[in-house]
Amino acid sequence: MSDVILLDCWASPFCMRVKIALEEKGIKYENRAEDLFGGKSELLLTSNPIYGKVPVLLHNGKPLCESSIIVGYIDETWASPPLLPSCPYGRAQAKFWADFIDKKLFDAGGNIWKTKGEAQAVAVKDFIEILKQLEGGLGDKDYFGGDSFGFVDIIAIAIISWFNAFERFGNFKVEDHTPKFSAWIKRCLQRETVAKIIPDPEKVYEFVLLLKKMNGIE
Repeated sequence: MSDVILLDCWASPFCMRVKIALEEKGIKYENRAEDLFGGKSELLLTSNPIYGKVPVLLHNGKPLCESSIIVGYIDETWASPPLLPSCPYGRAQAKFWADFIDKKLFDAGGNIWKTKGEAQAVAVKDFIEILKQLEGGLGDKDYFGGDSFGFVDIIAIAIISWFNAFERFGNFKVEDHTPKFSAWIKRCLQRETVAKIIPDPEKVYEFVLLLKKMNGIE
């Protein structure tokens, strides 16, 4: 058995976060795909009995849940290269933005494909406002932490794998509203550790179409 096992779903941006962090650290791991619709594995249910969700990282048999917590654990366990700033203030700021992303971004995007008409127009407006706030946090820096790709970048970049679907259902373009944030996306996607993990946007779009059908959303 591998020392590091990831219980994964290919389309989950939260699983992508963990995979990108492991790639950044150069950690070899065993990937175990979960069938979230056909029946979750006993290992998943016993490893995450509270939520029964992926990702779960097993390190030496010990399970860790929740993607942001897992990425933080990876950074503390394998110190190089560091994902969080060395100073306490910098780490606190990074955790603030990671928390903001966790609470806002993916759910706001979900509201776009789960609605239509006036409700969808409101959802698009709300999503763009969140992106503008993130763009403000990024400022003129290459990455959220400054010159180096790090913790907040990992937390955010995984969710862009769903942006194509959000844009197509909401009939808008992220680049039209947040050009600096869009430039950051392109910069991150040039990293091998990111590019090899982020799936084909068309496949994600088809996955969202499936979710809509399964949930009876026309």
